[in-house]
Order: sequence, then C-alpha cells, then structure tokens
Amino acid sequence: MNKKYLFIVVLVFGMCLPQPSYAQADFNKTAEDDLGNVEDEFQEYFFEALKQKGIENYERAVKALQKCLTLNDKLPVVYFELGKNYNKLKNFGAAEEHLKEAISMQPDNVWFLDELYDVYFQQDDIKNALRTIKQLVKYHPDYKEDLAALYVREERYKQALEILDELDAEFGLSESRDAMRNDIYSITGNADDRIENLEQRIANNPSNEDNHLKLIYRYSQTGDHKAAYKVAKNLLKEKPDSKFVHLALYKFYLQDNKVSEAINSVKVVLTSPEINADAKAKVLKDFVGFVAKHPEYESDLIDITALVDENKDAQTHSDLGHYYLKAGDKVKALSNFKAALKQTPNDFKLIKDVLLLQLDIKDYDAVIKDSERALELYPAQPLLYLVYAVALNNTEAPKQAIPQLQMGLDFLIDNPNMEADFYSELSRAYKALNNISKSETFAKKAKALKSKS
Repeated sequence: MNKKYLFIVVLVFGMCLPQPSYAQADFNKTAEDDLGNVEDEFQEYFFEALKQKGIENYERAVKALQKCLTLNDKLPVVYFELGKNYNKLKNFGAAEEHLKEAISMQPDNVWFLDELYDVYFQQDDIKNALRTIKQLVKYHPDYKEDLAALYVREERYKQALEILDELDAEFGLSESRDAMRNDIYSITGNADDRIENLEQRIANNPSNEDNHLKLIYRYSQTGDHKAAYKVAKNLLKEKPDSKFVHLALYKFYLQDNKVSEAINSVKVVLTSPEINADAKAKVLKDFVGFVAKHPEYESDLIDITALVDENKDAQTHSDLGHYYLKAGDKVKALSNFKAALKQTPNDFKLIKDVLLLQLDIKDYDAVIKDSERALELYPAQPLLYLVYAVALNNTEAPKQAIPQLQMGLDFLIDNPNMEADFYSELSRAYKALNNISKSETFAKKAKALKSKS
C-alpha cells in the first residue's frame, strides 16, 4: 500500500484556526467577551495534543482534542487529528466516525480520505477501502496502484490488469507494478497473457534487454525452448554486447550441438563482472556435467576454469572435484575439494570427501592431522573415528587406533557395513599388537556382519 503522509500540522492548523482581528484596538473600551481567552485555550490544548501524539501517547492526545471540540466543534482538523489518534489506538469505530465528520466538512481533502482508507485497510474492510480509494484516485492518480492491489485482493484480476496497463502507458514501467502483474499471472496460471504482455513490450521497445530476458525465462518455464532460443538470438542481434543473454544461449547452443559457440558463451558469462557468482557457478556446473559426458572437451574445461581461478566459490570447486573424481584424476579432485573446504571449513560433506580421498591416495599423515581437527568439530560422527583409526593402523600406531575405534562404535547406530569396517580395523590393530585371540574375535564379527548384508 502506497501511503503519502506529510507533516501538515502547522499548515493545517494555521489554515483552520480562527484568525485574530488586526483592527485598531480601543484599550479604553471594556471587554464584552472572552473570545481571546478561548482562542488561547484552544491553541494550548491543540498543541498539547500534537505533542502527546508526537511521543506516541495517543490517549492523552485524544483527551486534549476532546477539550478542543468543547471550545470549537467547527474545525475539520480537530476531527482529523482525533481520527488519526483513534486509528493509532486501534479504535477503528471512533476513528471512522471522526474522519467521516472531517470529510463531511471538507469532502475533497486528500489527507482525510487517505487516513480513512488506512482505517479500512487495517480492518481488511476491502469494500469500504475500495470505495474510499476510488475517491482518492480522482485527486491523485498514484493511488491507482493501491486500487489495483485491492482488486487483486478481491480476485478481480482483469480490472487490476487494466489499471496496471493504464499506469504503464502513462508513467512507464515500474518494478512494483511488474511484481503485482506477475503475481496475478501466477495466481491465474495464465502463461499466455504473461508472454503476450512481454512480446508487446519488446515490440514497443526492441532494444530493452530486460524484457527479452524475461521472455526467454517465461518461454523456458513453459517448455517452449525453441521460442526461447529464438528470443535469445533476437536479443543478441539487437544488443551484440549483451552479457546476460549468454546465460541462456550456452544451453541452447549445447542442445543445438554448437559446442564452440557454447564454449564462447560460457567464457563470456564467467568473465563478466555484471553477472553474479551464483549464476556463474551454475553455468560452470552445467559445463562440467557436459564435459563429463563428452571428455574430448576437457581441455576447454581446463581453459575455462583457469578464467575463474581466483573467483571460484566453494560449490564450484566441489563440482569440479566430483568431475575429476569421476574422470579418475584423484589429485585434481582432492585439490578442488581442499579449495572448497578452505572456503567452508565446517562443511561435513567436504571434510568427508577430503579424508576419504586422502586415504585413497595413502596420504595417512594428512588424514591423521585432518581427522583430529574434524573430530573437534564433529565428535559424534563415527566415520571420522574410523578414518582416523585406518590412518593410525597404516602408520604403525595400532595402540592409538584401538581407543578411536572403540569410541566410534559407541556413536554408531544401525549401520552394519560400517560396523563391520570397525571390527576389521580392530582385528588389524590387535594382530599388529600380537593379540591373536582378540584379532580373530573381531575378524569373525566383521565376517558375520558382511555375510548378512
């Protein structure tokens, strides 16, 4: 709701209070009445009301204004101020009554009508709010947007769209109106109207990049990728220097088997400062997925990732790590997982990926060091105890491995496969310590669990 409050107290007060007479005073003449005293008393109460309202003491403000009414009940500003204070007190009945009285004295006063509109709006009294806003629209077209919002509340979507069209035609496009329009399209599920509106905007202003991008998105949402591709190519023709169009074009090029064009679009996206990191990460992830299926383009992936070496976020590094892992390059996979972990050091999934890869490449010293740190963060994760113990067993430290395995088992719940791994490592540790009896006991336990799985 667009509220247009102004501080008008002094102005209204000056306009509405009885004006003193500046005629020649005869000080020898006996006073016939106390009108001067009445005016002074009125002003005193009125300013007291303004002061109390200013410090949010609305009840005292109301009492002072009621004193004003007993002295002069012909001033609309007093009823207006009473209405505002009652509105603040959530006494909507009294607020409506006094504001209506003010409006009866000054029917064209926008501030009186605006306050009454607020009273109805707060009560969700859409019928009376609509009636009041229609009066306001006569004086200020800005209120038309409020009227459209009320029509949406009443599910009168066609009338709301008509008003939005009028406002767009008169004042140009605005984000708030576009948001309301999109809400209406989403509620009604009318994708055709949404697309038609964007097509008309493009026809009226072919060089507007934003409308093209929105239309690409909307066509893509409806599954009409051919139409979306056409709009993207038209935008590139209209604005050859557009960077954002490549967020869509790289996908269309890949679908159209135009790989060199797709690679160029990916490079444009990843090197454009205008495009945010999340969007870049998504594009890079898509290209990583493409290269995973078409390894002949791995050299292009290396070139592309080199463009953003300093700007890759944790997710991008993680995606690259999984790509290289799938491709069998464990060293590059580990390097990317470590880079991701450096940015998000408490990410358990990354911690696990790093530790398991370090185990796989037999970097046991690194596993021991990183496991100790990980257990400080996650002391109830059994996998960390297991990994730690495996590294200890492989560095001829079985005595230290045993308590880690025993502690890890205490945290293990309903995971027979991992339990079997714990028993296998306990068997190794006791065998290394020459305790053959215990070693065989744990080996049997491991074998029994594996045979069940």
